[in-house]
Amino acid sequence: MIQIEDEILTRCQGGDKAAFRWVVQTYQRMLFSLALKMLANEEEAKDVVQDTFVRAWLAIRSYNPQQPFTSWLYTIASRLCLNRMKAEKVSAMQPEDLTALHRFASGDDTQRKLENDEWIAIVRTLAEGLSEKQRLVFTLCQLEGLSSEEAEQITGMDARQIKSNLYVARQTIRKRLKNLGYDED
Repeated sequence: MIQIEDEILTRCQGGDKAAFRWVVQTYQRMLFSLALKMLANEEEAKDVVQDTFVRAWLAIRSYNPQQPFTSWLYTIASRLCLNRMKAEKVSAMQPEDLTALHRFASGDDTQRKLENDEWIAIVRTLAEGLSEKQRLVFTLCQLEGLSSEEAEQITGMDARQIKSNLYVARQTIRKRLKNLGYDED
């Protein structure tokens, strides 16, 4: 994780818009990645990132420097994602999503960078049937690579809830992949 400089945060808390611009440029990709994986919609993800920074700017004076800044931003973004998911119910898997998953899974170059629409297809395919909390925990821990402790801070869930939601999400996805014809080697 990127560690934000204390000086930049202090300047932001003092109303320095140039310092906050640096924050936006530094963290927008991280937040877009989370929102895209959660919402499976590029435009919605862009809106969440924008809303996250607006809320962060408005609340920057209340930010507690004892908490990692990235966790604070992830908390804002993940709550916005959950609110959108509840309000609009993330779109269901489409037939072309399955095609994109097959294309990705059968590709020889596993290191290639996925395009946004391929991520969307894969996430919609694999996440079908997950609750919002399971999807959030799976995205944070598995797709974003955060620790369980960071996920606890971001979601407000305790260690047992994180572990339980992550377990159910993994099992559901594993079953989904098996039903789609992908067996574990």
